[in-house]
Amino acid sequence: MRAAAPILLLALLAGCAPTISPRPEASQVAPPAAWRTVLASDGPIERQWWARFGDPQLSALVEQARANNSDLAIAAARVAEARAQERVARSLLLPTLSASAPGAEARSVNAFGQPSESFSAQPTFQAAYEVDLFGANAARRDAARASAAALAAAHESATLSVSAAAASGYIALLALDERRELLKETLAQRSEALRIARDRAEAGYTSQLELRQSEAEYRATEQQIPAIEAAIKRQENALSLLVGDTPHAVARGANFDALLTPAVPGVLPSELVRRRPDIAQAEFSLAATDANLRAARAQFLPQIRLQASAGATISSLLNDPISIWSIGGSILAPIFSGGRLEGQFDAATAQRDQAAFAYRKTVLTAFREVEDQLALIDRLGAQEQALLAQRTAVADVLRHATNRYRAGYSPYLEQIDAQRALLSVDLALIQLRADRLTAYVSLYQALGGGVDGA
Repeated sequence: MRAAAPILLLALLAGCAPTISPRPEASQVAPPAAWRTVLASDGPIERQWWARFGDPQLSALVEQARANNSDLAIAAARVAEARAQERVARSLLLPTLSASAPGAEARSVNAFGQPSESFSAQPTFQAAYEVDLFGANAARRDAARASAAALAAAHESATLSVSAAAASGYIALLALDERRELLKETLAQRSEALRIARDRAEAGYTSQLELRQSEAEYRATEQQIPAIEAAIKRQENALSLLVGDTPHAVARGANFDALLTPAVPGVLPSELVRRRPDIAQAEFSLAATDANLRAARAQFLPQIRLQASAGATISSLLNDPISIWSIGGSILAPIFSGGRLEGQFDAATAQRDQAAFAYRKTVLTAFREVEDQLALIDRLGAQEQALLAQRTAVADVLRHATNRYRAGYSPYLEQIDAQRALLSVDLALIQLRADRLTAYVSLYQALGGGVDGA
């Protein structure tokens, strides 16, 4: 009966611990059977998906950003810190060993007034071990492990974001170069038109009105070039920061028209949950809160600790050293905490529920981001076809307006309007193609990057 009493006490206390409730049913999410926008797909994404744009310089820039970006270095350091904290939590499951060797030398006076000197030492080895009977320390270890895995997934997600930002930034830079070249060509045409208008005005064939209109169009085009050049330098500075360097000129590879349009990857909605690093981060964070909840429940249960020590007492007053040892244990069981343990358990439960709904939101957001990019790619393709047809019509308008003006059937203003319309359409085509290429970059990011990582 005496041996069974502690076991009966432990069982009684274990029955007083609260029950862990299941995750909220509303936090569950099921993937759709298929995407809303159906596009022709071309298999999985390669790990270096950015190479599909066909520009070696774009690939080099992405690799440089992945290697030298400051935010990625910070994320990697956070992962290293979390791994260290995991080792700390794992040590709670192991016994602790320590050694001490106190010593002293003293000089004193005895009752007869004679001085005496003595030396004493007591080397001791101590061992302590907490019996993880109810899994509290194991839960803390699991929480630390899941937190480290969540930060590792966050590092992968940041790597994917930096890769996409580098690719998108380079595409935007080439689009700005293309806009500048178009404006320079247009400026050269306007310069020739201005020369002809000036010669005609000086010869008396036309009025000063047409000369001023031609000059105004020349200046309107001229003032756009410095703005584009400033935008190019700002874009280069942004890319320099992204690759972890001071502002500098960014080397170009192929020109804007030479960029390839990649194929849409064939990824099903059911595969997305296993591909996205941010979903993995949310899942590991949820696992960490589950472990913390188990640890909070274990606080209601007794803690069993074993201790042992062995050593010797050495003194100049003794002929031989005397061995000393001790073996013992303790059981600490909570009886009254004023609601502290209940509050910690309820807080841990609420944190677990928050993580469950955060996981659901992350998954739903992932589905939405993929759907957005698929729809954007599909509709930008249709918009590009319409814009190309508009350019054909506007170019034809310009041709007729030029012929009518030269024949004297229409004023110069009709030709100017047609030139403005053609320039506007050409600039819109450049921007639309940049948006379409960037949409493919965003689609790769939304799908979680390559099959072997971000």
